[in-house]
Amino acid sequence: MDTTEALAELDAELDEEGLAALVEALRQRGFTVIGPTVREGAIVLAELASADELPHGWGVETEAGTYRLRRREDRAAFAHSAGPQSWKTFLHPPRARLWQADRAEDGTVTVREDDDPPPRYAFLGVRPCDLRAIAVQDRVLTGGAYADPVYGSRRAGVFLVVVECTEPGGVCFCASMGTGPGLPDGSAYDLALTETVGPDGPHYLVRAGSPDGEDVLAELPTHPTDGEHARTAVADAAGRMGRSMDSTDLRALMAGTMTAERWDQVADRCLTCGNCTMVCPTCFCTTTEEVTDLTGDHAERWRRWDSCFDLDFSYLHGTGPVRSSARSRYRQWLTHKLGTWYDQFGSSGCVGCGRCIAWCPVGIDITEEVAALSAEAATPDGAP
Repeated sequence: MDTTEALAELDAELDEEGLAALVEALRQRGFTVIGPTVREGAIVLAELASADELPHGWGVETEAGTYRLRRREDRAAFAHSAGPQSWKTFLHPPRARLWQADRAEDGTVTVREDDDPPPRYAFLGVRPCDLRAIAVQDRVLTGGAYADPVYGSRRAGVFLVVVECTEPGGVCFCASMGTGPGLPDGSAYDLALTETVGPDGPHYLVRAGSPDGEDVLAELPTHPTDGEHARTAVADAAGRMGRSMDSTDLRALMAGTMTAERWDQVADRCLTCGNCTMVCPTCFCTTTEEVTDLTGDHAERWRRWDSCFDLDFSYLHGTGPVRSSARSRYRQWLTHKLGTWYDQFGSSGCVGCGRCIAWCPVGIDITEEVAALSAEAATPDGAP
């Protein structure tokens, strides 16, 4: 094999200069680039003006009820696990105006739908677990007979730059859910990066997953590499997950433990605050509310996130809340997420990101609860 043929078989790699060129290339194409950055003691998702705003040299420490930033000795930009936000914030926003109405002096009312076009997003730094979460929400919000126009308009044309995980966190369990740390087969994306750090700084194995991705990649200053070190780093990360979950037939486990004593134990700790649903990348429940100005001549309808932990979420007129106890509300959340989600949407609603564990004020651990339910189901009646 001559040198030209050998180079043709090598993978492409970016250095920090190439990563900066990627952000600029996306901005030049008119995309609003959203990616991780450090803000107020956390790594959050926000608009990036340049690659300099990425969290170079920052990592995180996560445990049940714990999230802390920590300094790293290198300039890795993606060596951190999931933060308090997911891409749901931009595709299925916490608040969205649906329509507004105005009453004229003659009493006629004009209603206008809120159809302003959303930004053209490019998401930089999407983890494989979050990529699966986007696919789940695609199925939930646009895959049925009644598609959500807010989600659909924001999702259309999003440019996805996925970053495979080489630094799993203490609450991550994507490997046991089949959603990471590498890209699962059949994933839909535009570009995929894998970050490794050497003596001369971070490098990024890069590959295209779409024609649009190929067009952008063709403009970037890449270097040939064999890519083996990057693939090894991803494989090693699968063995360093902070948590695991036995995902074998979770639907049957949830259906068979509806009266388990474990629900009472977790209810004694649960604050029903709804943090787990807010940070979850797949939870999608909403409610609507109307607001008016002081004159009463202008009204608006807004949609906002809601949670099955809210006491009024299951309220029925003349009856009251269907799920009035913490036990029933936590059970509703977990059995839907891991059980009846399969009946509705053909998959689990959990992608193993671990956010619900880290951001629970009392440190309730979904993997621990599933293990306890499984153990109780396996114990014969009357056994100690």
